[in-house]
Amino acid sequence: MKIIQVVGRSNSGKTTFIRNLVPVLKERGTVAVIKHLGDHEYQLEPGKDTTHFFDAGADVAVGIDSHKSVVAMRKNSLESMLDQLLEQQIDFVVIEGFKQKPFPKIVIGSLTIDHCILRDPDTDDVVAALQHFADYPAQ
Repeated sequence: MKIIQVVGRSNSGKTTFIRNLVPVLKERGTVAVIKHLGDHEYQLEPGKDTTHFFDAGADVAVGIDSHKSVVAMRKNSLESMLDQLLEQQIDFVVIEGFKQKPFPKIVIGSLTIDHCILRDPDTDDVVAALQHFADYPAQ
């Protein structure tokens, strides 16, 4: 599983870049995206059954409709999510944020950080550099 980490300052264009990158990667395999929410917590929709189940202490609460599944899990480490995605045989995981992690990084904007291998690339640059991104687990 290839890890493509995208970092940058707030409002630098990370989300827009990832939205453009996902369909390009989808041409080559399955894609998952993990976003670091930072200081704000994601809110489950109040009053919904899956929220009640999670609030009651379920370790995992899943809602399934005709188009998608939504999962709330008590595991909240990047590594536990990467392990889950590895089990799902995902080919590419795009990580937005988690600047402190030591993966090779795409930097959007002026942020100075270790492990930067591409700065303000286009999607073709990323595809051309796929071999420079980390495999998970490390090989």
